[in-house]
Amino acid sequence: MNEELIAPCGMNCSICGGYLAFKNDVRSKGVKMPYCIGCRPRDKKCAFLKKKCEKLLNNKVKYCYECEDFPCERLKRLDKRYRTFFRMSMIENFEFIKKKGLAKFLKKEKEKWECKKCGGIICCHNGICFDCSLNKLKNKKKLYRWEGNKNE
Repeated sequence: MNEELIAPCGMNCSICGGYLAFKNDVRSKGVKMPYCIGCRPRDKKCAFLKKKCEKLLNNKVKYCYECEDFPCERLKRLDKRYRTFFRMSMIENFEFIKKKGLAKFLKKEKEKWECKKCGGIICCHNGICFDCSLNKLKNKKKLYRWEGNKNE
């Protein structure tokens, strides 16, 4: 887990499908997924927040929680989608970071998302470890959904 992979919205890019696909080079292993190096490293103009947020766009804040409007309606909508489908919350991430700091957050995230089988990272978008469960990913119809998610 890396501080530079915490996106402005509170997403931990270390657990994102696009980042894990890139990190594990899944295309070379037969899985067609988009690659991403992380929102902050590529200075992504986030379709969900940054394109519409003057403060993020003009680098007046590094993270959404630094804004007096936190959490804004856009972040609330994004957070709801992630809580519903992907078992994580950007707003809860920020609340933890504000109370206990980024180092403790990264430690907690590593413990939460670490694969018990191989020590790799579990993807928040589908619950699959891209290190040891690539066959599950190859056979999956919806790459961005957990198995048995009642909210599909």
